[in-house]
Amino acid sequence: MSSQSKALSMGTPNDKLNFLDKVRPHAELMAALVSGVFILLGWLTSNTDSTLSIIFYLLAFAIGGFAKAKEGIEETIENKELNVEMLMIFAAVGSAIIGYWTEGAILIFIFAVSGALETYTMNKSQKEISALMQLQPEEAWLVTGSGEKKVHVSTLEIGDHILIKPGERVPTDGVVVKGTSSIDEAAISGEAVPVTKGLRDEVFAGTVNINGAITIEMTKPSSETLFQKIIDLVQSAQSEKSPSQQFIERFEGTYVKVVLAVVFLMMFLPHFLLGWSWTETFYRAMVLLVVASPCALVAAIMPASLSAISNGARHGILFKGGAHLENLSNIKAIAFDKTGTLTKGKPVVTDIMVADHLDEREVMATIASIENQSNHPLAQAIVRHATRELHLELSQPDSLEDVSGWGVKALVSGDEWKIGKADFVDKASAEQFMNGVFANIASEGKTTVFVSKNSEIVALIALKDVVRNETIKALELLKQEGVQTIMLTGDNEKTARAIAEEAKVASFIAECLPETKVDELKRLKRQFGTVGMVGDGINDAPALATANVGIAMGEGTDVALETADVVLMKNDLTRIAEAIKLSKKMKRIVQQNVVFSIAVIMLLIASNFLQILDLPYGVIGHEGSTILVILNGLRLLK
Repeated sequence: MSSQSKALSMGTPNDKLNFLDKVRPHAELMAALVSGVFILLGWLTSNTDSTLSIIFYLLAFAIGGFAKAKEGIEETIENKELNVEMLMIFAAVGSAIIGYWTEGAILIFIFAVSGALETYTMNKSQKEISALMQLQPEEAWLVTGSGEKKVHVSTLEIGDHILIKPGERVPTDGVVVKGTSSIDEAAISGEAVPVTKGLRDEVFAGTVNINGAITIEMTKPSSETLFQKIIDLVQSAQSEKSPSQQFIERFEGTYVKVVLAVVFLMMFLPHFLLGWSWTETFYRAMVLLVVASPCALVAAIMPASLSAISNGARHGILFKGGAHLENLSNIKAIAFDKTGTLTKGKPVVTDIMVADHLDEREVMATIASIENQSNHPLAQAIVRHATRELHLELSQPDSLEDVSGWGVKALVSGDEWKIGKADFVDKASAEQFMNGVFANIASEGKTTVFVSKNSEIVALIALKDVVRNETIKALELLKQEGVQTIMLTGDNEKTARAIAEEAKVASFIAECLPETKVDELKRLKRQFGTVGMVGDGINDAPALATANVGIAMGEGTDVALETADVVLMKNDLTRIAEAIKLSKKMKRIVQQNVVFSIAVIMLLIASNFLQILDLPYGVIGHEGSTILVILNGLRLLK
């Protein structure tokens, strides 16, 4: 017994399972190689011992053809329809019957190699899932009244507190309830720079806690985490077939029946009509059976589609199926939601104007202290600016009243402060503040917040939802691909125009409600044909479903992720142009494969009827074209 065999026999059951897991993906290729060895032995002994030679060929048939024969028979029984695999079995058996053992065995060998290549493609496309699955922790430190205990992730429930130590992966989605740390979110977003997480910040399963111990509260069951949804998306993409693939598979059954019918006629008619001998007639029928099989045509699409899906998954573009990948190449226009898609979705302070006779830092400290009591996005933006940019210390106002829809009123050191809309503080005075600067700011699409102290306008703060850094580049790349870009937003005409000009979007439609977006998508489809929609919020879900291809931002809501056909995990809009290029490249490769495979089949059939093609060359030409088609599809993995 060899040392490796001894090691395996003495290893644990897990070691043996791991060994089998490593060997299983290569089983088809190993069977093909062993078959090749027996073919060589059969050829070497053919002149000395014909019986031994035939035994070797039979072993080559059995070992090399087992996987494909099993697949063909099972599919024939299940679908009640003959397939390409069955044609190959008939061709190999027919070759053996007329004494062409070597050719029949070579046919099985090359067919097995092409099958191994297809399996390789499938395994490569599964690699992303395997890599993701390995990033999911199976155990977690559950915090209890008596301390921490290690439990299986499946036993955790929503609301449980989980301790995550430095260097450990986050076991489930949740929010930080204790501690601060840097989190590596590359597995989710692809972003290499760690993100600092503190109290009430959200963390995701599969990410890595780098330097500090944190305690999180579980917010989602393990089956519904963002991480699990990514895995589900990739799995569903691999099982869903493109329209072209579905057509080829429907066509395959009819084609096989036609080939068998023509081969049956070929076994008799040439003898009576053309005077061929029975041996030549049967031989040419077997050659026809080999060369007319649509193996290359059947393999023209699936390997290319799976390779493209794998390529996208590796670069943060998740396709929910081959159909959506194929549709991308036909897109003529893409509609974009504004907030959270073209823009960052969080307003930031752009301008601060304080009356000349007051100290700006003191006024901003008071404003931020008052706004700190509100959860309104504009209020929180002002607080962030005051604390992070201006480094101001905040205090507690004496009293505070929230006037819903208008602003906030507070009492600070005996002075009455109002923060909000112009109508709330004093519209006439607000519009005259600093020589009417309000009009210029509003024309730039900015939101204005006025501040009064004891009925005197003392400050104006302008805020804006800023355009993402990559937006302009992304839209330019789409323009180069010949795609029209349209922005859909609920903002008023003035604000929408300002954002559209800054982002350099081709056109925009303002004051869109969710149902209006759906109507606009329908209109765009009538105008352009195939249209995409990019969004991230719940209100975008109907429009995403209406578009030919719905594209969701990875940080978007669960509804948007579930409704969309494509997900950008890195929230990088430039990936849309990459996805379209990938789709177009796949389309070109599929077209090349289809034209090439049909041309080879027609050439081989014509050569056979002219009696200039022998079975060995027919086998090489037919199976060689299949292998070339698969290898051409595998180019999309790079």
